[in-house]
Amino acid sequence: MELKAQDMLSGLPLVTALSFFIQMLSTTIVNTALPSMAVSMRSSPFAMHLAVVSYALTVALLIPVSGWVADRYGTRRAFLWSVGIFVAGSLCCACSATLAQLTCSRVIQGVGGAMMVPVSRLTLLRAYSRDEFVQVFTFVTIPGLIGPVLGPVLGGWIVAHASWPWIFLINVPLGIAGLAFAWKRFPDFREPRGRFDGRGFCIISAALLCMTAGLECFGSAASSWLGTAILCAGFACVPGYALYARRLDDPLIRLGVFSVRTFSVGILGNAVARLGIGSIPFLAPMLLQVGLGFSPEASGYLLMASALGSLLTKTVVLRVLRRMGYRRTLLFLTLSIAFMLAALSLMEASWTVWGMAAFLFALGMLMSGQFTSMNTITLGDLDEGNASDGNSLLSVAQNLSVSFGVAISTALMRVFSGMGWDALGALRGACISVGLLTAASALVFMRLRPGDGEHLIRSSGQGASVPGGRGAGKPGGGR
Repeated sequence: MELKAQDMLSGLPLVTALSFFIQMLSTTIVNTALPSMAVSMRSSPFAMHLAVVSYALTVALLIPVSGWVADRYGTRRAFLWSVGIFVAGSLCCACSATLAQLTCSRVIQGVGGAMMVPVSRLTLLRAYSRDEFVQVFTFVTIPGLIGPVLGPVLGGWIVAHASWPWIFLINVPLGIAGLAFAWKRFPDFREPRGRFDGRGFCIISAALLCMTAGLECFGSAASSWLGTAILCAGFACVPGYALYARRLDDPLIRLGVFSVRTFSVGILGNAVARLGIGSIPFLAPMLLQVGLGFSPEASGYLLMASALGSLLTKTVVLRVLRRMGYRRTLLFLTLSIAFMLAALSLMEASWTVWGMAAFLFALGMLMSGQFTSMNTITLGDLDEGNASDGNSLLSVAQNLSVSFGVAISTALMRVFSGMGWDALGALRGACISVGLLTAASALVFMRLRPGDGEHLIRSSGQGASVPGGRGAGKPGGGR
């Protein structure tokens, strides 16, 4: 018997939460296991950032395509294909014997990840009214944050008691469960789109690839000039795409979404803030294991404190936003996180376990509130016509910032190591540097007005339960 549209929408938050859970679990398990994987593959721990950057960059490259695919072929079909490719990529990662093979396998995994979470979030935007969006978004990210809670501990336990390929194999049963659930419960929204903008995709890809490759060149005197040249070429592609897109009726990413002021501020703030914050899942395990000598299992238990802080914050972030507003909340969180990231450099092996756990717990709370506030102010004022483009750009900014953040922190460690610093000193220098970078994003959030986003938090309910969805359009139909 075919499900009614309302029945499909009632299960959408659960499907979305499962996609968040799968992706976040995969990311946090990998980060914890990187030093042990480096030993198995006979590679430097600092070189293992390629396994993180390759995935994040692939996701950033293909997210604009995911928006077009979802509009053209339907959100349901796009989501099912994304989960299937993600599972296939996970199997390839588990079979990798070298860093080069793992990097290529992570690219395959990233092809699926490029659509899995963005398509589900886009479907939420279309399924629920803006009055309900903040509350629904908070609900779906709470189950999704169980992944970061389990990931560090599970990753450390697997490395200690089994073997690292199992950190990828665990995605297989989860992905199959997601496919089975989404087959009946995922709605099918479509939007009329023209032919795929291949030239626009090439320009965007060239920009992202040049920026990442340029950062990879830094760290040695011989390649710094080359890195600068490649970076400049990448940044030059950005205005080039803007000029190109204005001449088309249906470009890959329509720039009209930037006419929404809160989106413009939010997307820029997301990009800058995540350059620093996005490096922490890579830097923290390295600091604990390579710098301070903790085992993978002990490191996993410590990092679980940060994830628990993130999980608990989701229950109070709406109350904080109602009391302080988006502008004051984001300024406070940004500067607090910047201070905590710099203070991470002071961590010593002589600290008590409870002291380290408390520090990481507080950092997790602050980052969770930052992510929820940034995401909702960025997307909350978008209408049905620009929801797809806005959602795609936000996902690009998030994943690109993670890729850049890891690349920047790795380049900083190379620079500090070249100055004669040991591994611990290089890691501490990188923590201080990314803290200063995060503080710079406060200048962006100062552009918000005191009343921005007030309608989002005023109309949201007090609890975390999910109200009945009101579709912005009928599944399978137009707007």
